[in-house]
Amino acid sequence: MGDIVVYVTVSDPDGLDAPSIAAVAALDDDLRRGMYAYARRARRPVTRDEAAAAVGISRKLAAFHLDKLVAAGLLRFGFAAGPVVKVGRRPKVYEPVDEAIQVQLPARRPEILAGILAEAVLAEGTGETARDAVRRVAGERGFAAGEEERARIRPGRLGVERSLTVAEGVLRRYGFEPSRDTATCVRLRNCPFHPLAAEAPELVCGINQAFLSGFLAGVRAGNVEAALVPGAAECCVELRQAR
Repeated sequence: MGDIVVYVTVSDPDGLDAPSIAAVAALDDDLRRGMYAYARRARRPVTRDEAAAAVGISRKLAAFHLDKLVAAGLLRFGFAAGPVVKVGRRPKVYEPVDEAIQVQLPARRPEILAGILAEAVLAEGTGETARDAVRRVAGERGFAAGEEERARIRPGRLGVERSLTVAEGVLRRYGFEPSRDTATCVRLRNCPFHPLAAEAPELVCGINQAFLSGFLAGVRAGNVEAALVPGAAECCVELRQAR
């Protein structure tokens, strides 16, 4: 089955980030969708009167829909500069937020892969191959993610099963869709770097392994390893008790 993508990042692919869903749902209305498109085309804050004229409705109804778009996180409002039209009040204006809102099923995180590749190009060391630089950067980013999670939850000494439980929570947020096959093994049912993984599997699988190995080191789960599993139908890496 192909991906279902609405680009309008899901922070929790299993729970489907509620704000992202609300933002998409807010656009399931011709008037709101038209005013949102108008606000994006304008490249400047727009007034209620302008938005109303753009879709052919009253100012009062436009205000209702514009405020719905604000509540959904698609627009933000402010007050126009210039002379005060009414005593003590300036016209309310609206403009799109800067943040992208994205819902993807299954989850894809191309921005993580792009960041790793860009940093590797800029920070390639003397005598280091491009592939080595990419794996090093992926490992460093994974290590930072592991350290951050350890500082957040303060888990103390980690056994194998607890290590895998901690890893599951973080990797779920990254879109790997972890699944505990056994008490000491977690399979990753989704590759957030697809479809590039299908085009360059050796490169992307190496990045995944380096990132996950770095994460395990950062969270101090020395009893768990990120192992390559060639030919796996999902992500090419699994987390398992170190051998």
